[in-house]
Amino acid sequence: MAGHEIPRVVITGVGVISPVGLGHEAFWSNLIAGRSGIGPISSFAGTNLPSRLAAEIRDFVPEQHIYNRKFIKVMSRDIQLGVAAASMAMKDAGLPKGYVDPDRLGVDFGAGHIASTPQELLDAAKGFAQDAEADRLTRFAEEGMRQICPLWLLKQLPNMPACHVAIEHEARGPNNTITACESSALLALAEAMRIIQRDAADVMIVGACSSHLSPMELTRQHLFESLSHEDDPTAACRPFDRFRDGTVIGEGAGAYILENYDYAVARGATIYAELVGVGAGCDGMSAVNRSEGVGLTRSIQSALRQASIAPRELSHINAHGKATQRDDWAESRAYHNALGLSAEKIPVTALKSYFGHFDAGAGAVEFAASLLALRHGMLPVTLNYRNPDPLCQLNVIHDEPVRLSTPFALSVNRTRMGQSAAAIIRAV
Repeated sequence: MAGHEIPRVVITGVGVISPVGLGHEAFWSNLIAGRSGIGPISSFAGTNLPSRLAAEIRDFVPEQHIYNRKFIKVMSRDIQLGVAAASMAMKDAGLPKGYVDPDRLGVDFGAGHIASTPQELLDAAKGFAQDAEADRLTRFAEEGMRQICPLWLLKQLPNMPACHVAIEHEARGPNNTITACESSALLALAEAMRIIQRDAADVMIVGACSSHLSPMELTRQHLFESLSHEDDPTAACRPFDRFRDGTVIGEGAGAYILENYDYAVARGATIYAELVGVGAGCDGMSAVNRSEGVGLTRSIQSALRQASIAPRELSHINAHGKATQRDDWAESRAYHNALGLSAEKIPVTALKSYFGHFDAGAGAVEFAASLLALRHGMLPVTLNYRNPDPLCQLNVIHDEPVRLSTPFALSVNRTRMGQSAAAIIRAV
């Protein structure tokens, strides 16, 4: 596009399925009121599991949100949440099916590890366990495989949320899936922005979805994550608090509609914000790099350069805030390295204190919160923050919501392996 001005990209629709509300109105209302979605696990027996708390979505009925109901049987819960959030976002943007040229409507979705449930493989596993050692593999191949639904794998493929969203809205434009754990949503946002800027689409449906709510997934998370052992929801998931002891599992999905600015204005769309910069980076192999959050530092610096703003112009940071000792320390160092003296002044909120940690979907829900914060001009507090960690030195908002003073917001995410992303939006 040499010789041409790069198209502006704006966000015109938001959809949220979360433990603190279905739809962006309920979601925002509960955030600004400080209502947590974390509590004792109720969807399965969690007495003997390593963590007894979770952030569950308790009132989600997929049939109320998914148009092609015949596909629900081949959707995992993760996928159901993602498709529902995408449909909410399209409705919020005022884009009924057929309004956008299908060839100019694309999808870019983030997804993480989609766990199978024990029930899906129970019959096959029973036979396998009962056979003699020498006969197990042979018997399983001959008989056990017949006990597994032929379409079982469709529920576990991470590209399926993007596929189902495209089918739901007849989006025949660019379609891709990003699987980079917590950073997936913002990386999908970056790719979608580039697609619009190079004129390959007018509208992109972007988001991410995940659910850690199963015994198998909770156990898997416990193998490599620091999960809180607290029984009190107000003492668990305490981002940046000195006495934090780990994160809490959750589930959810967020989706947003990206449009070419001229296209949005021409159709009279309501604009939440303009996407002005998305950066990415990775820590690499060095343990020192990981402890300093080098990838996140580079991500923030890149986003600031694209947005052409100084750190002091940011109204707030929507932090990754995982509530583990190591991750919060690395994230804090990245802010100080990337933002300098402003790192101690910019208001910070960490929303996993409301809805826990759930891989790709958490980043999408967090970004939706920044869009709503800019729209309402207010920043929700971080819950459970009582004892500032001297190794973090951040302006964590915790007593009451604060009014935003500038139109720019920074939202970040980082994986435990150091894959990082940062997005800056501007209120329009």
